[in-house]
Amino acid sequence: MTTLVFTHPECRLHDMGRGHPECAARLDAIADHLRATGLDAVLAFRDAPLIERDALCRAHTAGFVAELDAVLSEIEASGEHHAFDPDTIACPHTRRAAQRAAGAAVAATEAVVRGEARAAFCAVRPPGHHATRDAAMGFCFYNNVAVAARHALDVLGLHRVAIVDFDVHHGNGTEDIVAGDERILMVSFFQHPLYPGSGSVPKGTNMVNLPIRPYARGPEIRELIEANWMPALEEFAPQMVFFSAGFDAHRDDELGQLGLVEADYQWITQRVKEVADRHSQGRIVSCLEGGYNLGALARSVATHLRVLAEI
Repeated sequence: MTTLVFTHPECRLHDMGRGHPECAARLDAIADHLRATGLDAVLAFRDAPLIERDALCRAHTAGFVAELDAVLSEIEASGEHHAFDPDTIACPHTRRAAQRAAGAAVAATEAVVRGEARAAFCAVRPPGHHATRDAAMGFCFYNNVAVAARHALDVLGLHRVAIVDFDVHHGNGTEDIVAGDERILMVSFFQHPLYPGSGSVPKGTNMVNLPIRPYARGPEIRELIEANWMPALEEFAPQMVFFSAGFDAHRDDELGQLGLVEADYQWITQRVKEVADRHSQGRIVSCLEGGYNLGALARSVATHLRVLAEI
């Protein structure tokens, strides 16, 4: 069965300024590598739709959704940039890019649950896993994966979903949103200490957090995943799996100091996919988060996709 890729040209228009690592070139690098390797020929590409406000309010507070939309609309109309924090800057195109990014996650979820594909990848930006219930931060505006997970539960009728976050930074926003929701199991690893400095103490019993020391490499991280993630995922038996797929734990990425390589992303994806195959009818939706070395990002995404597509 074909693996879907959701993306949209408007996601490339979001611009946080010259030299910012979270840039449109990330999506260009992924697309160019998929074409150069011929992997694009075995994937089915779909345009990411705009998200509906009700879908955002399943993960974010209604007040935050209304306030952020008003601010982004003002920026859209004024043509000026606005900094939410030193790292998170909106431009006139951010509103629609963020709506496309979250919309991709929901559309991918619906397509996979309908059986149109067993897996889907959202090649979108801005990323989402630092966006909390009521705040934009860390390059993120809406929490794409949390919005999608809640859509699967609250709209599509699933009872248990897992979120697997392998970004080098702790997904504090996702944890803020889903902590205590026993319908969701969130497993993650992240370099600690590193931005945003959280995660060493989980906020809920539905979390398996693995703080990783700087300069740890693949074998150590694999061992921790095998001992901690895998038993929890097996016991939880999710009906669907979501990846917060950040590739900035790669040894070539300068925003972190972990030492993963493409083979490690292949192993992580494969081990989680085995859980999905046993418990979730293979249903997986993966949302791009970090990854800022363009070559490492493109190669790692391709490796991730090859496992999802079983090629």
